[in-house]
Amino acid sequence: MERWDGWKSRIALAMAGKRSPWGKPGNDDAGAGGEPGDGGNDSPPPSGEDSPPKGPRNPWLPSGGSDEQPRRSASIEDIFRNRGPEGPRRKGGGGGGPNFRMPRRPGGGSWYPFIVAGIVGIWLFVSSVHQVGPKEQAIVTTFGKYSRTLQPGLNFTLPWPLQMTDSEQVSEFRVETIPDGDAQRLMLTGDQNLVDLSYNVRWNIKDLQLYRFQLNSPEEAVQEVAEAAMRAEVAEKSLDQVFSGAGRADIELRVLERMQALLDAYRSGIAVQGVQIRKTDPPQEVEEAFKNVSAAQQDAESYLNQAEAAAQQVLARAEGDASAFDQVYEQYRLAPEVTRRRMYYETMERVLRQTDKTIVEGTGVTPYLPLPEVRRRAATPAPGAQ
Repeated sequence: MERWDGWKSRIALAMAGKRSPWGKPGNDDAGAGGEPGDGGNDSPPPSGEDSPPKGPRNPWLPSGGSDEQPRRSASIEDIFRNRGPEGPRRKGGGGGGPNFRMPRRPGGGSWYPFIVAGIVGIWLFVSSVHQVGPKEQAIVTTFGKYSRTLQPGLNFTLPWPLQMTDSEQVSEFRVETIPDGDAQRLMLTGDQNLVDLSYNVRWNIKDLQLYRFQLNSPEEAVQEVAEAAMRAEVAEKSLDQVFSGAGRADIELRVLERMQALLDAYRSGIAVQGVQIRKTDPPQEVEEAFKNVSAAQQDAESYLNQAEAAAQQVLARAEGDASAFDQVYEQYRLAPEVTRRRMYYETMERVLRQTDKTIVEGTGVTPYLPLPEVRRRAATPAPGAQ
């Protein structure tokens, strides 16, 4: 205790005449710069001492209003009562941050009701008014259950989350390519041959309610139905029918009808617009042999066409000869003797034209005169002549 009293005395002497860092002068005398009655007399003297040394007061103790009211010790609640995360709180102006306040209406009222009403109005407008495109339809669900279908144009519903809308393109054609890419899709024909066949399927939505709620995956359903219908139709055709143009057109039409019947049975809400076969090729493993067979078939067809053309020519010539004979016969019936003589002369002229002999009838003329032989000898040079 004596050591503590010594330290307090030294501190008091060092602080004499100086202002205490805690807000009051360290000297209790008025002449030393302090106020009368202020200083270290605020706290009662410790027990066992008549007059405690004067010195700076404890900054953690609350200041007393008068000498008659003793100071009490500061508790932990007093220390942290006026403190916050940012530091000690100070009353009055000066150290605080900006204090924003909403401006008042001219009558003094608050703008908050109007702001809330505006937000509610915008929410009602956005979630209740719907513009459906010309090629679209929209499904309306009330708490997740189907309610109705919105047609193109301006439509109104209950606000979210009471009712929700989901639009879909229903008029545009969607194309499914089977198979995807350049993969092989082998199918068995009616005459036990394999053919690599690829095709496209065009479809659209005809009933949006059934399309959305009846099938789990409508696109996959279209592909599976198209595959089943195509295989069933190819199995009823021969290889030549599949490769020919007329056979392919018939297959496309029959596949469309089969697909539509199956999709209607499933209540899918899908309309098949067309089926187009892109290619019909033999399997890659036998493609070279198939090309050779095709070339041989083309050669056979070419020879057959040539034979048919020659037959047509012979037939046309025979028909011409028969027509000429009919005309001669008609003339013969009119003048048989003249026609007979004329036919004789024409026949003899045609026969004798090919011989080397010339026969001339008349008095004083040699019966046989080889004029063609004489003419040939005159034209041929003699042997050894240059």
